[in-house]
Amino acid sequence: MPIKVKDSLPAAAILEEENIFVMTEYKAMRQDIRPLKVLILNLMPTKIVTETQFLRKLSNTPLQVEVEFLQTSSYRPTHVEPSHLDTFYLTFDNIKDSKYDGMIITGAPIAHIKYEDVEYWDELCTIMEWSKTHVHCVFHSCWGAFAGLHYHYGINHFEYEQKLHGIYEHIILKPKSPLFRGFDDVFYAPHSREIGIDPNELLMIPDLEIMAMSNVAGFTMAKTVDSHDFFVLCHPEYDAETLKLEYDRDTKAGLNPPIPVNYYPDNDPTKKPIVNWRSAGQLLFSNWLNYYVYQTTPYDIRTI
Repeated sequence: MPIKVKDSLPAAAILEEENIFVMTEYKAMRQDIRPLKVLILNLMPTKIVTETQFLRKLSNTPLQVEVEFLQTSSYRPTHVEPSHLDTFYLTFDNIKDSKYDGMIITGAPIAHIKYEDVEYWDELCTIMEWSKTHVHCVFHSCWGAFAGLHYHYGINHFEYEQKLHGIYEHIILKPKSPLFRGFDDVFYAPHSREIGIDPNELLMIPDLEIMAMSNVAGFTMAKTVDSHDFFVLCHPEYDAETLKLEYDRDTKAGLNPPIPVNYYPDNDPTKKPIVNWRSAGQLLFSNWLNYYVYQTTPYDIRTI
């Protein structure tokens, strides 16, 4: 089954070129089936790139998924054409009375700013509070996970001396969890962040369980015991060259960034990166959609 998106969304054409099944609104209207409704709060400045990355991961399941995109109204991004936002994005006022089976809150490149000083923090808190009663299951990604843990549980982060940037090996702490069904004993995932969380803080909260760790990157995944909220600090949705683009950008800016760890063959930036996280990333989102959204959400979405 495909993901359902607006007919003219740029990501739709990109995914169709990759032979990923995308269904337009016109075709979806002819099917007598209730699709899963998934809302993506996209906080990244690279809107179209981020849309495509997450849609790619949501597409490879036997479920029809209807995706809507949400933007903040208290902050207007400057890295995307206003017409794109006006055409494809909703604001909280548009959706506050709606119910959703799933929701993804993306990361944002603002780790250096205190949460309360983020321009749209109050609005984000309103949305996260609203998600408790209007969304069946929420997937917080990278900075979105830090923000969610801070808002819901008062957990603060610490700063690394050097940016965590590269591909890292992870171990699964809950191997019988449906989240990791089909996973190998260890899996790889990209990280790109300057901050982390002490897992001991999470262990003090009975509502949380740690799902995956890395010997180098530290705490990586957790969820609530009731499986309403997932907090994922890595980037399983990243494309093959996402870390390369970040490295090239920072190098061009004269920031002298470290070479991404375990990314280039022989640690040589002139060589093509090897992708070793794609299958685990696909499984993660497919399992989240299947076992934590589709199989537990009520058929009548109004009862969420």
